[in-house]
Order: sequence, then structure tokens, then C-alpha cells
Amino acid sequence: MTIGEVIRKYRKQKGMTQEEMATILGVTTPAVNKWERGNTMPDVALLAPIARLLSISTDELLSYKDNLTDEEINQYLHIVQEDLKNKDFHDVFLSVKKKIEEFPNSEKLIWQAAIILDSKLMVSDIRDKDNYENTILKWYERCLDSEDERIRKEAADSLFHAYIRKENYDKAAHYLEYFSFDNPERKRKKALINSKTGKRTEAYRSYEELLYTGYQQMQLVLNDLRLLYMEDDDYEMAKKLVEVSSSIASAFEMGKYNEVCIALDVAAWKKDVEWTAHIMREILESVDTISDFAYSKLYRHMKLKSVAPSFIADVKKELLKSLNDETFDYMNGNEEWEKLKKDTYEKE
Repeated sequence: MTIGEVIRKYRKQKGMTQEEMATILGVTTPAVNKWERGNTMPDVALLAPIARLLSISTDELLSYKDNLTDEEINQYLHIVQEDLKNKDFHDVFLSVKKKIEEFPNSEKLIWQAAIILDSKLMVSDIRDKDNYENTILKWYERCLDSEDERIRKEAADSLFHAYIRKENYDKAAHYLEYFSFDNPERKRKKALINSKTGKRTEAYRSYEELLYTGYQQMQLVLNDLRLLYMEDDDYEMAKKLVEVSSSIASAFEMGKYNEVCIALDVAAWKKDVEWTAHIMREILESVDTISDFAYSKLYRHMKLKSVAPSFIADVKKELLKSLNDETFDYMNGNEEWEKLKKDTYEKE
């Protein structure tokens, strides 16, 4: 990162325009623009005022040593991990601190070094633990400004859990802002805070909603994967995924209907007469369980609506019609299929 890139990065973090920066420093706006584009360098006399304005050290402003490769970072962190096994924590900590001061713009180094030292602190009985932890938390805070989304989120996650451990739940909640509203991790973390702050009902409901939506997401993925295998004529894997989907429906207490209906598509695709007849009978006999999940204790804090009787009647009607659908022409004349149609119509 060049000095111009450092100036641009921290100027933007301050929410400052080039014009505002130029006015404060007593230079022209084009001068600031040229610094940031790397066309010119600031006058030596301006380095300290620029650093103060951007709330950074002159070392950080002038640092060109941020070009550590991933391999160099990994090699160094491996040494740190080995040192933590054999050396005093304080000595290793000071060594890492010095390395970060040498490469203050190496976000990946700062983030991963913080994680390693933080993990050691959590499992070890170390004197003056709070002093070390405060520095590590500041390193995480620096990573929140990273342009790398992964580093930002991982740093926010580490800060969240650090303040959960400190039982500072208001501070922990602040870091939820780094997770989008549709990110399940945000909801899970919010549920954790609720569980720690006496909002038990809200916590239960959030966890149950995550279970419910997680089930739906898994089934969508399994269905797409199954269709892909069917396109590639891989019957073994398509049937395997039917078994997995059925098991998941059972584990999440979605009702017998949702456990068995998944298989019909594959049975019809392979024109498996015996399997088709068996599955269709199970489906017809379990239609009434289509909304059993609404009564499951797994979702007791959610307000799930059961399916209306009229909807169930419509499903049955469509299933009966499908018995004579051309999709199942291969079933014509099959004794079990004909018996199934007769038994079902008689019940109706």
C-alpha cells in the first residue's frame, strides 16, 4: 500500500472529502488528489499533520511494508503457534506486536495473529490477561475497516464472542451490525444475547425459526442436487438423496407426508413399478399429516398455521387425478396400482 493509498483509505474512513482535507491542511484539492493517485508525495512537513488528521501514526502513514504474501504470513503464524508451545506468552505477544507494528497495513496478519493469541488466552491461565486482551480487541477493531468482507465478518464475530464472555451484552450487540439482516448468523447471535439477558421466549422463538428455515434451505439444496444427478442419469445418487431428504423431514418432525412424497419423482423417473405403487399408497394414506409440523414441540414458540382442511382435500383430489395421469402410464395394468385406485375412489 503506497502512502497515497494509506491517505485515501483513512480519509474515507473519517468520512472526509478531498476538499475538506485540503482546507484543513492548507493545500489545494488537486494536491490531495495527486497524493492519493500516487503522482506526487506530500511535503515532509505535512506528514505529522496528515497522520494526526487521519488518527494514525506517522509509521503507519509511511509504511510500505504491507506486501506480505499469504505464504509469508502463514509461515510466520506457524512459528508463532510453535513459540506458544515452548515460550512464555508475554514474549510471544511482544514479538507479534512488533511484527504488526512493522506491517501495520497487513490486515490478514493482524486478524489471524489476533485469533491465535486470543485462543491461547482463552485456554490458558495467564497473568494480566486483561491487558493482553485489550490489545487484541484493538487489533480486531482495526480489521473491521478491511475491504475484505471475510476479514470484517471474522473480526466482528471475534469481538462479539469476546464481549459475550465479558457479559457486556450491549457491546456484543453492536457487532451484529456487521452481519446482514438476512444472515442466519445475525439471528443466532441475537438469540444468544436474548438468552443471556432474560428474553428467553424471544431466544427460543429465534432458534426455532432458524431450525425451520434451515430445514427448508437444506431440502431446496437436496432437491436441486437430486435433479442434477437425475439429469446425469445417476439413479443410485438420486435415490440416496431421496433417503437423506426423507430422514431430514423425519428428524425435523415435518410429518409423514413430507417424509414420503419426496420419493415419487424419482420412482416415476425410473418407471419403478413396485416402488411407485408403494410410495403412492403411503402418500395417499398420509395426506392428513401434511401440516403435522405445526404441532411439533420443536417449534412450540412459533406461530405456525396448520393447513386448512380444504387444502388437504384439494391435495387428495389432485393425487387421485394423477393416478390416471400419462406420467404413470407405465403403471397401467399393475395389480397393486389398480387396487390402489379402486380403494382410494371407494374411500372418497
